[in-house]
Amino acid sequence: MCGIVGMFDMSGGREIDRQLLERMNETQFHRGPVEGGLYTERAVGFGHRRLSIIDLASGQQPLFNEDRSVVVVFNGEIYNFQSLMQELINLGHRFATHCDTEVIVHAWEQWGEDCVHHLRGMFAFSIWDRNKQTMFLARDRMGIKPFFYSILPDGIFAFGSELKSILSLPNLRRDIDPRAVEDYFAFGYVPEPRTIFRDAHKLAPGHMLTIKVGDTSVQQKKYWDVPFTPNAPATEQEIEEELVTRFREAVCSHLIADVPLGGFLSGGVDSSAVVAMMAGLSSKPVNTCSISFNDPRFDESVFATQVANQYKTNHHTETVDKDDYGLIDTLAKLYDEPYADSSAIPTYRVCELARKRVTVALSGDGGDENFAGYRRYHHSVVTDKVRSALPVSLRQPVFGLLAKYYPKADWAPRMFRAKTTFQALSCDLAQGYFQGVSIMPDRIRSHLFSDNFRRDLQGYHASEVMLAHAANAPTEDPLSVVQYLDMKTYLPGDILTKVDRASMAHALEVRVPLLDHQFVEWASGIPSSMKLRKGEGKFIFKKSMQTYLSDDILYRPKMGFSIPVASWLRGPLKERVKEAVLGSTMTATGIFNMTFLKELVEQHLSGRRDNSAPLWSLLMFEAFLRNVLDNSTPALDRSNLIQHAR
Repeated sequence: MCGIVGMFDMSGGREIDRQLLERMNETQFHRGPVEGGLYTERAVGFGHRRLSIIDLASGQQPLFNEDRSVVVVFNGEIYNFQSLMQELINLGHRFATHCDTEVIVHAWEQWGEDCVHHLRGMFAFSIWDRNKQTMFLARDRMGIKPFFYSILPDGIFAFGSELKSILSLPNLRRDIDPRAVEDYFAFGYVPEPRTIFRDAHKLAPGHMLTIKVGDTSVQQKKYWDVPFTPNAPATEQEIEEELVTRFREAVCSHLIADVPLGGFLSGGVDSSAVVAMMAGLSSKPVNTCSISFNDPRFDESVFATQVANQYKTNHHTETVDKDDYGLIDTLAKLYDEPYADSSAIPTYRVCELARKRVTVALSGDGGDENFAGYRRYHHSVVTDKVRSALPVSLRQPVFGLLAKYYPKADWAPRMFRAKTTFQALSCDLAQGYFQGVSIMPDRIRSHLFSDNFRRDLQGYHASEVMLAHAANAPTEDPLSVVQYLDMKTYLPGDILTKVDRASMAHALEVRVPLLDHQFVEWASGIPSSMKLRKGEGKFIFKKSMQTYLSDDILYRPKMGFSIPVASWLRGPLKERVKEAVLGSTMTATGIFNMTFLKELVEQHLSGRRDNSAPLWSLLMFEAFLRNVLDNSTPALDRSNLIQHAR
């Protein structure tokens, strides 16, 4: 686990500025405080910050083949590296280390671009092949590890694990992409492959890039997708048994490490299931950690303790003040672009706690996407049944009109809050799902921006992100389609981004066995009726775990990692909200309709409306403007990181 950076002169004629490369590398010191490495030759420069996990003595990067004609920088873990190493040895390759990084070098020599199909793990890497005059870059299938890149005005291709590495380059234009702003205020993050900056991009999950010297074109090429191909027919019991077998094997593959390892334990279904599998695979007590809140409305620690007691883990819990809002600026500096998921705060704290005792932690992320665990899936499927029963010629005008004029009634009982449902019924599946997941719906975003900024958007609407993915979905099953949409947007853009930045801020590696691509491929083929049944999400997953977890864990209402944002914004953050949202920083951008922003603030502070989601997204956008765009982001505390790394 680490951070990688690189520069490549696409013309092949210029030397790389080593000092500039080192500056890029040092922006990511927190990702690898153990040691750093640089390599330059004509037209190519690679940098690496290392957090040692496997082969502690000889896994330094950049890493080469025998004649130093191929070099790689790599972030992540290859879980099948031992079997792959043996396969490559049998094919005549010679290894100088016992680390997974060297497997990538020889896999490239053996299979070229097809090497990615042989790798099982989470990864972002870049290879330079001097003999072929080729740069090859790839990102793992689910987007667990991040990968940013930019083509600079002088023809230099630059990349890094975090956006801050590219932002350290003086000739990167920092023009904000209007489409990314629209995306952010719809989703709460900027979905792949965009970033908030027009000239910086994310390499999309399951994609690769190949660049040859003298070729200025750069095209992302997809090498994998979630198949949603139906599995062979089987009984419910057979599926349960196979699920457990495959799940246990995925967890087992993620336990390889030469450093202390443990698990996050929130008390929810997914993290509890991962810990249960870990306990069954370990001869020693599993290290687990969780955080508790001093507000019972947000506290799940009692359930985490129940699982810890059941499996006799070495469990550690720390109490976090529910009013832990002092991290706002810290988070803005970590994410490098606007990010509005408030659960980033407790995620940061639980990573901080875990790093005190382990270097690697397994998490339960991915269970909801694999097995339809979110409540919104049930609503989406029910809505689609109604939608499909009505002709479009009737459905769109009738429900569109109802959606337009039905009052927004956050204060009313749920049965009377029909505006969102009417909106969804008037749309197709992807558009309706977009309306359901938007943190700032169209009725708000339509007033949010200034006239000039709306012209800059040129008619662009954030729903185009969902529509593009829906058009490529390998399935027509309504539940599978919305799962696929989340796997392409929410999972990499929000969940995995949050975990990567929070964990790497503390030099902690987090692994996600539920997103092992072989497990994901198989799980996608389970019939939808076994994932969502009678409103119960993760039906088959919960049934398969009944031997391992109590009903209190499996069937209690889902809580999530929540914090009291609405009360913060009316209480201790009241003055900050007014200053940030209505102040000079936001006004100077020219992006916003400041009269409408004032209305949003007044409605929330008076209690007339709950505008906490829009206001939090605005608060985090303002924090991004101050902490990132002003180019004065201070480095993280290195002394603390170095102490943790030892």
